[in-house]
Amino acid sequence: MTRVRVTAPRSLRPTAVLTGGRSAAALREAAEESDAGQLFVRSLIRSQLRLALVVALGFLLILLAFPLMLGLVPGLADSTIAGLPFDWVLLGAGIYPVIGLSAWLYVRTAARNEARYRDLAGDK
Repeated sequence: MTRVRVTAPRSLRPTAVLTGGRSAAALREAAEESDAGQLFVRSLIRSQLRLALVVALGFLLILLAFPLMLGLVPGLADSTIAGLPFDWVLLGAGIYPVIGLSAWLYVRTAARNEARYRDLAGDK
């Protein structure tokens, strides 16, 4: 069985002179097939996995801190804001900024990891 690589459609822009006439996809494929290229790909996969685990763990720790705070601070669970119980407000409105911040952090850092990989692989 032969290996088939699916790539983006070819663009109409001219190939850079520095690539020696080879397309960026051909350079990237050659880099991935070399020992150094495989090392770069494994490094990218490890860094993306590490990032996902750190962001997920941080999110879960913050999420677990909400009920701990409600249980450990006396009278906090019984207080109300605008007629709504504080725990409902905290979980209903307080968790969305944490979700947004986690998502923003993940996307920003994942893009930076991929940019570093492209720089190492020579695909600029």
